[in-house]
Amino acid sequence: MATSTTGSTLLQPLSNAVRLPVDQVNFVVCQLFALLAAIWFRTYLHSSKTSPFIRHVVATLLGLYLALFCFGWYALHFVIQSGISYYIMIVIGVENMHKYCFVFALGYLTVCQITRVYIFDYGQYSADFSGPMMIITQKITSLAFEIHDGMFRKNEDLTPSQRCLAVRRMPSLLEYLSYNCNFMGILAGPLCSYKDYITFIEGRSYQLQQSEANGKEDTKYEQTDPSPNIAVAQKLLICGLSLFFHMTITKTLPVEYNIDDNFRATASWPVRFFYLYVSLMAARPKYYFAWTLADAINNAAGFGFRGYDKNGVTRWDLISNLRIQQIEFSTSFKMFLDNWNIQTALWLKRVCYERATFSPTIQTFILSAIWHGVYPGYYLTFLTGVLMTLAARAIRNNIRHYFVESPAVKVCYDIITWMATQIAISYTVVPFVLLSVKPSFTFYSSCYFCLHIASILVLLVFPLKRTQKGSKKHETIQPVWSKTLEEENLLQKNSYSTTNNSFSQKQEITCRYQTLKQ
Repeated sequence: MATSTTGSTLLQPLSNAVRLPVDQVNFVVCQLFALLAAIWFRTYLHSSKTSPFIRHVVATLLGLYLALFCFGWYALHFVIQSGISYYIMIVIGVENMHKYCFVFALGYLTVCQITRVYIFDYGQYSADFSGPMMIITQKITSLAFEIHDGMFRKNEDLTPSQRCLAVRRMPSLLEYLSYNCNFMGILAGPLCSYKDYITFIEGRSYQLQQSEANGKEDTKYEQTDPSPNIAVAQKLLICGLSLFFHMTITKTLPVEYNIDDNFRATASWPVRFFYLYVSLMAARPKYYFAWTLADAINNAAGFGFRGYDKNGVTRWDLISNLRIQQIEFSTSFKMFLDNWNIQTALWLKRVCYERATFSPTIQTFILSAIWHGVYPGYYLTFLTGVLMTLAARAIRNNIRHYFVESPAVKVCYDIITWMATQIAISYTVVPFVLLSVKPSFTFYSSCYFCLHIASILVLLVFPLKRTQKGSKKHETIQPVWSKTLEEENLLQKNSYSTTNNSFSQKQEITCRYQTLKQ
């Protein structure tokens, strides 16, 4: 099927030269333009030189221009979705606006995904307008819940992370559009909290707290912004290596070869599982490229600073979306998902898991599948993911403690669990790549649904800790990202954590101090 584009064809000659679809070329070129614009934005429109109003206007207009260049008139969906959501917030009121915004934003996204997939462009991985809409949907729903928490719920009813993210005043329309459609995140995100974004735009002084060796908190007031240049250069290097790997290696290891008739008939089981692992590993660099470049763009603009580590080294990972080393060397399903698409995992936790009244893990996986799109393969992956997650948790809770006391035994345990994790992850996400039901079932049936059956047997043999009512509800059965990302969520308030006009500076310092002690 030929891939068409709804955006500009100005770069068609370049597209022909590199043999890539023009919409993908548009995406990469626009992101590189955004990188240069971010450097200019930080240098010439710094908060010390320019008013927040100008910074909001420029960030929004640049973002909409990039969207129009990449997606043509389809970019209007970004404004329409944001505009109607803002109207809902104003009209419905803070008590129920989060529910209406959630249903509308997710419903609007789903309708657009159905239209794109089943009418225009089934099976194509080219850049499309529903990708940015996924990020905008996250922002719309996150902010709606944060306003509900800040302006309706009692402070004592909020969790520590909800308390620090809570928004205490309604944003203006310009602030809202700037948050949703700014040039730094319009094409590939990542999601960030509204308070962190507004603090960055307004350039408020922020307080850094760094633990000394004696355990005391050394409070420091930062007078000048730390430079992001080293962090940006490192991330661009990762982008270059990821792109090179994708252009040279990925195409030689297609995931589709796992269901090739001749390969399934002639290859031994060890060979098949080895190819399954390397083919899915080779499919990841395009995500490494897109997410790391998006992170570098935000950093180049001065957004994403999270303070200093114990050695005084700057950390520019406030809104980072992945940790490649931890992904590739994961020894558990949980560890993999803790470090993959981090901001989406945080979003799922904030808007679904910690607010669910029953079966939070299952509800969260269902929401993740709906948000990702309408391809049947997505649902097969996430339904399989529920089984794998529960089984992995049961095994870890029941047997891991037998292998951690002896260093030598723990090394062997880590090697075995690394191999099992990589195979399980690869097995789970094959439908996510193949998209359709028939090839996905061809793959699973060729493996005799072995890991599905194994997971069910594990759940029958090993007990799972049951969810308890009351305050202990989320302490027994937690999502795979819960503990690590809860710490990540709290630590993010270390820097660029913001208050609204109704908060005092003292309250803000207290909030950040408490999160650091977590």
